[in-house]
Amino acid sequence: MRRARRILTYTVLGAFTVAFVYPFVWLLSASFKPRSEVFDHRILPETFTFDNYIRVWQEAPLALWLVNTLLVTVLAAVAVTVTSAMVAWGFAYFRFPGRGPLFGLLLATMMLPGAVTMVPVFLIWNSLGMVGTLTPLWAQNLFGSAFYIFLLRQFFLGLPREPFEAAKMDGANNWKIFTKIALPLCRPAIVVTLLFEFQAAWTDLMRPLIYLRDSSTFTVPRGLKALLDQFGFGGEWHWEIVMTASVITTIPMIILFFLGQKHFVRGIATTGSKG
Repeated sequence: MRRARRILTYTVLGAFTVAFVYPFVWLLSASFKPRSEVFDHRILPETFTFDNYIRVWQEAPLALWLVNTLLVTVLAAVAVTVTSAMVAWGFAYFRFPGRGPLFGLLLATMMLPGAVTMVPVFLIWNSLGMVGTLTPLWAQNLFGSAFYIFLLRQFFLGLPREPFEAAKMDGANNWKIFTKIALPLCRPAIVVTLLFEFQAAWTDLMRPLIYLRDSSTFTVPRGLKALLDQFGFGGEWHWEIVMTASVITTIPMIILFFLGQKHFVRGIATTGSKG
C-alpha cells in the first residue's frame, strides 16, 4: 500500500513537472526552427538552425534592452527590499499606539487595483518630467510594498527578542540592531523578496508601455512587444525571432532562481510561522 502511494505521488509530481516544463522546452525548440516550422509541435526540430540567434541581435538592440532591464530590475529589487524591511521591522519590533490599525490600513492598500492608481501616478511622474525615462520603473519602489512588508514582518515576528534586548543593553542603537542582527537573521526572507521583485521587474510590461517612448530606453518586455509589432507585417508573423528573443531573456531568470533556490525554499517554509 505504501509503495503504491509512493508511485502514485511520483506519477502526479512527474505529470505536473512535465506540464510546467513543457512550455519552455517548446519555446527553446521553436527558437531553433525556421519560420515555416515554428508551430509544427515537434520537440526536436526537423530543420535545426542557429540563424535566429544571429538575426535577433541584428534586427533589434537586444543588448541595450538587456542592460536597461538589468539596471531597472536591480534598482527596483534593492529599493523595495530595503524600504520594506525597514517598515516591516518597525511594525514587528516597536510597540506604539495604533500599530494594529495602521498595519491594517497598510494591508488594505493591497486591495486597490493597479488601474485605480495608474493615472494619478502617471500624472505625478509627468509633472516631474520623468516620462520617457527609466526612473518611474523603479523609483516607486522607494516607498516599499505592502505585500513585502507583510512577508518580512511575519519573519521578524518569528525571531526571539532576547538578542535585541541584550544588544540594546550593550549600547547598540536601533539602527545597529536592525542592520547587524535582524537583517542577517532574516536572510532567507530577504532573498525571497529580492527574487520576487527581480522577477516582477524583469517581466513587467505595463509600466514600460506607459512611460517609455524611445527604443533606446526600452526594457526587454517592451522590446519584445516592439519586435512583435515590427515583424507582424503583411499578416506574416516572424515568430521565430520573437521566440528566440524570449529564450534569451528567460535564461537569466532561470539561472537566478537556481542560484537562490536554497534561500527561496527556506524563506517560504519559515515565513508566516508566527502572526
